[in-house]
Amino acid sequence: SPRSPSNGSSRKLSVDEMYLSDTGGQYLDGTTDITRTVHWGVPTPLQKEAYTRVLMGNIDLSRLIFPPNTAGGTVESFARRALLDVGLNYGHGTGHGIGNFLSVHEWPVGFQSNNVPLTAGMFTSIEPGYYRDGEFGIRIEDIALVVEAQTEKPFLTFEVVSLVPYDRNLIDLSLLSPEQIRYLNAYYETIRARVGPELQRQRLEEEYGWLQRSTEP
Repeated sequence: SPRSPSNGSSRKLSVDEMYLSDTGGQYLDGTTDITRTVHWGVPTPLQKEAYTRVLMGNIDLSRLIFPPNTAGGTVESFARRALLDVGLNYGHGTGHGIGNFLSVHEWPVGFQSNNVPLTAGMFTSIEPGYYRDGEFGIRIEDIALVVEAQTEKPFLTFEVVSLVPYDRNLIDLSLLSPEQIRYLNAYYETIRARVGPELQRQRLEEEYGWLQRSTEP
């Protein structure tokens, strides 16, 4: 198939380009679908701004508080707003339901206009992106659980359950709001608290060091 690597079509990755890794696994206690985009060299100003705005969209939707019985389609523009502000956009859906050891793309949860209203207990992906044909692609995808918000009335919000740092090399902090930075720092604290002890338990010292560096405030 065209998706299979071969000696004829494969090429070496260089540090001068962006690398998008869309990963996933089926486990007895759940299904994962996580995408991260990295650059190991010096990104262009456009690459850095586009990545940062994709991240801003991911954060804005993830931290959103909304009333019960809200359909995903009515809030998905929060994931696009930072890109739309500068005339950028992406041509795919913002997220899909995630099955529990079932389908990675599970109907009927998600952010399309014909998806069911979001309800506590649902798992959905949140995955804004940006692509320039023949140049680079960006996607930041997390899995989020719909949970009750700490509000007077029973509103809803998301709890991101994917615990993988974002690429510091691609973030332009000057574009982020104080609220977005606070969210990012809280997310990094969660990653450290939940993943760090497990890496230490498995004596993965190099990986633990990487995790600490990648989750500095």
